[in-house]
Amino acid sequence: MLKKIIITLLAVVVLGAAWFVINFTVLLPRDIPVPEITLPTAPEEIERGRYLATHVAVCMDCHSRRNWDYFAGPIIPGTLGKGGEVFDRSTGLPGVLTSKNITPYNLGDWSDGELFRAITGGLQKDGDALFPLMPYDAYRTMDERDVLAIMAYLRTIAPIENDVGDHELDFPLSLIVNSIPLEAELSAVNRDDPLEYGEYLSTLSGCTWCHTPINATQQLIPEQSLAGGHDFFMGGFVVRSANISPDPETGIGNWSEEQFIARFREYQGQAGRSIPLGEEGYNSLMPWTMYADMTDADLGAIYTFLMQSEPRSNKVTIYE
Repeated sequence: MLKKIIITLLAVVVLGAAWFVINFTVLLPRDIPVPEITLPTAPEEIERGRYLATHVAVCMDCHSRRNWDYFAGPIIPGTLGKGGEVFDRSTGLPGVLTSKNITPYNLGDWSDGELFRAITGGLQKDGDALFPLMPYDAYRTMDERDVLAIMAYLRTIAPIENDVGDHELDFPLSLIVNSIPLEAELSAVNRDDPLEYGEYLSTLSGCTWCHTPINATQQLIPEQSLAGGHDFFMGGFVVRSANISPDPETGIGNWSEEQFIARFREYQGQAGRSIPLGEEGYNSLMPWTMYADMTDADLGAIYTFLMQSEPRSNKVTIYE
């Protein structure tokens, strides 16, 4: 009897393992069709794409090289879009990921549809899954006009020769990542509604993702949205995101819109890109120097959304 139970359990384990491997290597990632895309050519649309890629969605944050000798790691001139920033186990990630070259040097043989699928769906040109450090799950519902504008802008930046390796993920995430890509579900955001537009911009710029703590399975904790406390490992320190909920004691509930905007403006221009590190060597992953040139209207919309969010009482120690 015991022998039969053991054999049955072994069979279940073997079948379960076989299902896991087949499901995550053969059936996944899902096949996302490559759409036919027509990119805008109007200068104002390309400028919109530049603005979003540089100051809102900050694609150039990860896909350029940043000078971490200065506060907030300003972009090193001449590296715009070349990729090569490494995110590895020392930063708390399950493997080694290197940001891709998104200049025309690397994307020149990508069709517009393939690039669209990567940004909004999470599949590379060859159909492999991207790790969601590239936040395609947030871009999946982006306004279609904005996706196309960003793509049009990327086609115009200077090509930089820089070949970047593929990611190396630890098991089992190396298989589980195949389940994450999904087909786009694009939206049409109302830019004239500050609350709706502010929530949209907050999603694009990663406010919710960075400023919400995660659980043991690396998932955001919805009940603590915007409460801060998301740990990032940087230069031997733990850097935690601040509480940006409207809690008056531990968040930004007592901030005026003018104070909120002024906080970002501290990092504008060359002066903002040349702030030395303090004696402790603390730094920030938040790309302040890129967000610093977001318009008053867009920062104001984000402020409106944050102030309408649920207050979360959570006192955060930023550095440890």
